[in-house]
Amino acid sequence: MFGKRGNEGSGKVGGAIAPPPPAPAAAPAASSPSILVEPSRESARQQVTPPPMQTPQRKRPARTDEYYDTKAQVFSALIDTIDLSQLSKLDGESAREEIRDIVNDIITIKNFAMSISEQEELLEDICNDVLGYGPLEPLLARDDIADIMVNGAGQTFIEVGGKTIESEIRFRDNAQLLSICQRIVSQVGRRVDESSPICDARLPDGSRVNVIAPPLSIDGPALTIRKFKKDKLTLDQLVRFGAITPEGATVLQVIGRVRCNVVISGGTGSGKTTLLNCLTNYIDRDERVITCEDTAELQLQQPHVVRLETRPPNIEGEGEITMRDLVKNCLRMRPERIIVGEVRGPEVFDLLQAMNTGHDGSMGTIHANTPRECLSRIESMIAMGGFTLPAKTVREIISSSVDVIIQAARLRDGSRRITQITEVIGMEGDVIITQDLMRYEIEGEDAGGRLIGRHMSTGVGKPHFWDRARYFNEEKRLAAALDAMEAKSKE
Repeated sequence: MFGKRGNEGSGKVGGAIAPPPPAPAAAPAASSPSILVEPSRESARQQVTPPPMQTPQRKRPARTDEYYDTKAQVFSALIDTIDLSQLSKLDGESAREEIRDIVNDIITIKNFAMSISEQEELLEDICNDVLGYGPLEPLLARDDIADIMVNGAGQTFIEVGGKTIESEIRFRDNAQLLSICQRIVSQVGRRVDESSPICDARLPDGSRVNVIAPPLSIDGPALTIRKFKKDKLTLDQLVRFGAITPEGATVLQVIGRVRCNVVISGGTGSGKTTLLNCLTNYIDRDERVITCEDTAELQLQQPHVVRLETRPPNIEGEGEITMRDLVKNCLRMRPERIIVGEVRGPEVFDLLQAMNTGHDGSMGTIHANTPRECLSRIESMIAMGGFTLPAKTVREIISSSVDVIIQAARLRDGSRRITQITEVIGMEGDVIITQDLMRYEIEGEDAGGRLIGRHMSTGVGKPHFWDRARYFNEEKRLAAALDAMEAKSKE
């Protein structure tokens, strides 16, 4: 259907391949070991979305040089034959079928000696290279994978069920891996190469991507993908997973509903962003919410949401928009709530100022291992911004701004738990006073190595935000949840 027929309308000029506009990249040279379509072939990439693929059920053998040589020849012949300007007009399934038909013809004409399974594997690889992200496609299609970690072309790890295991996925070489990285980051207007070797980006489905390329990454490009779940988790699902009790979930619902200023604290991979997404479900639909993120990954369902994203500097080192720039600017956008995906530096001061000046219900996440450490981190980040305020003044600002710290943790068995719900009460002398409403206590482990524990009430009668809950008519639900939590703790 879309094979090139002679020179008329074929995309060839004088026997050479004329790149279809707007794709500026030509086919790879025969001498090149990488056969991935260059990331700048935007017409085929942006308009054709590969359909979901089945999770591979068998461990694939290691690819040989002979396999890659055959694939290179087939790929080169495919580029000479197919008209990409027409291919880009098709939906993903039709484009995949068109490529398969042409590749089958090429294999038959060139008389490659291949078994049916080898031919199917080659077809799948070439379709992924043209329409998707090459060897990454089978991993991206799996919903059970939380993280994909590529350490150079020869080593790929995945996280499944809280455990990190090595995948059979390999790349032809580091040149192919770097081409995939360039394709990913170019979709959000960013670049990665020797002059700009570190880049954050996201996939079209919202998955978070980090790339660090040589010379900083010695053994080849390092690609890390935090997978984006198609179905957003809710607090009810976290209850089913055992991350929190039903009573604890009710307390969190009330905290989100009554516009408490919340900081979610936790280590890497502890579920901070997931929990932040869950809490945003309880924001009233008539509130104007502004989110600030390094890479947009929050999934707010409210109708009145403005999403802001930072921007790195260009090749001349200019044009950078930092998180602090976003937070300061969004204060001029009449927000009712400000949500910062991750607080890492001096923007924390602007967020605290916003929390303290009428933007109740603002939220953010911070890397810290305990609520007390979270407060120290906030204090340190304010100092990083060059503010020369007395320590007591800084702590007064923190204590008057933050209402609740929710601590998330990833335990050594891979499970994720909400380990503390902590209130910030105020100041006593030079010290910020906190009290726990709930703690998770580990009691042991079972025969399979899974940790056994339970969420315990600390016996606090009325939390510090009780008056706020009463203002929003939530005091009865809050009291019932706290009483039930305490009763279970005494069992």
